Amino acid sequence: MWSTAGLLQTLSLSTIVAGGASQEPSAQLKNGTYVGRYSAEYNQNFFLGIPYAQPPVGDLRFRQAQSLNETWEGTREAFNYSSLCVGYGLDQTFYSQSEDCLTLNVVRPSGYSETTLSVGLYIHGGGFTNGGGGDQRYNLSFLVDQSVEIGKPFIGVSINYRLHAWGFLNSNEIASEGFTNIGLRDQRLAMHWMQENIAAFGGDSTKVTIFGESAGGASVGLHLTAYAGRNDSLFRAAILQSGNPIFYAAQNGNNVYQSQFDEVVAKTGCNGTSDSVQCLRQVSFEQLNATLGDLYLAHGNLGPIIDGDIVQNYGSVHLQRGEFVRVPIITGTNSDEGASLGPQGINTTEDFKATLASLPSSFQDEILQAYPDDLSVNVVASLGQQRPGPPYGAQFRRSASYWGDVYFIAARRQTATTWASNGLAAYSYRFNTIPHGVPPEVGAGHFKENVDAWPRYAVESPTNLVFDANVTSHTEVDGFRKEGIELINQHALEVYHR
Repeated sequence: MWSTAGLLQTLSLSTIVAGGASQEPSAQLKNGTYVGRYSAEYNQNFFLGIPYAQPPVGDLRFRQAQSLNETWEGTREAFNYSSLCVGYGLDQTFYSQSEDCLTLNVVRPSGYSETTLSVGLYIHGGGFTNGGGGDQRYNLSFLVDQSVEIGKPFIGVSINYRLHAWGFLNSNEIASEGFTNIGLRDQRLAMHWMQENIAAFGGDSTKVTIFGESAGGASVGLHLTAYAGRNDSLFRAAILQSGNPIFYAAQNGNNVYQSQFDEVVAKTGCNGTSDSVQCLRQVSFEQLNATLGDLYLAHGNLGPIIDGDIVQNYGSVHLQRGEFVRVPIITGTNSDEGASLGPQGINTTEDFKATLASLPSSFQDEILQAYPDDLSVNVVASLGQQRPGPPYGAQFRRSASYWGDVYFIAARRQTATTWASNGLAAYSYRFNTIPHGVPPEVGAGHFKENVDAWPRYAVESPTNLVFDANVTSHTEVDGFRKEGIELINQHALEVYHR
């Protein structure tokens, strides 16, 4: 009997291998030559599972990824997606995982050998804790196919990067070695690899756009402000889907996560050693994976911290100071982000206020005033005057409006405004389509957009393009929930620590 994982893998490979060995494309990189697969169905070439770094195993565990240091004669096959990086959560369910995972995938439209193409580098989401470039929801064949259809062909690249504690284990010991935020640094190394090698696939290294959703969008934002906005000429444009330079959660330093590191050290027997980080590098994969899995169950996601290096300050501070790479951007969110991510069981004002307990008490009252129980302004707008029942609650829409704004929408507006204020091209969107099978109470929630003329965002005329399959897509003034969003943005640093 087929397992679900085996069936998914077979279905995904059936398209890849169509065309046969006689049509296998090749690419001569700096280190050697890869041979890929031709897809007759999409008229595309696939190069899958290509390493962009040395395997981060053994003594390279918990270190910044190292560039490849070998060359070879002949050819190597790039036929299959590699294993995903080790992570924890539902996105990993149907995929193999490995510590040796720093690979990327290239999807190239066939028939463009006489010209160089623009490149899109996709950074997957998953809370910096799960996901991967081989997840079939992120198959770039469909985007590349559409680019050919509209006469704007590009090459799509997706990457793996280290997740959760494998990529974001932080402590004073880790910081003293200079190995903070190594998952983010993995992404950066992949960009450098592309600068050196994408021409071998017919790509133009001067025409790279980085894009991503959720944690991927946040990653794009962090690369825009990396090293206080230093421009390393790794990309010429950026697309941020439900993620921004202003992080979606509080940004902390090493001290906040020291206790979690100490917990890992103790459970692996490394607490009695002179070099606990080096000891962790020698722990068996099985033992460390079990320990980090327990860490996830006990404490949840891990992600980037402020380390004074690649992430030098809060995102709101970087934007205020103008410390970001000056490139055009597209930034957008979904209408009902908070309906997917906010708490449920919100029936009264007291229930709503209870979810704000981490905020200063006086500020809680300001939030309650800025987010009234008014169905005419609350998400989910498609519900009209209807109040959701269990498990959502009569005031769920009020609460969801706030949580969507505080996670993503307020930062999106601030980012677009900052770009416009600096005379830079920014285009803003609101995704307002409810996919088939999604409950109406959730609406066009988080992670639903991976499915008119578009005006440039301007301070005096802030405008969104509204993507809507239920009615004709249109533009709108970006002024909804103005009081609440301004309140969040004005207090991004001192209240929300981001």
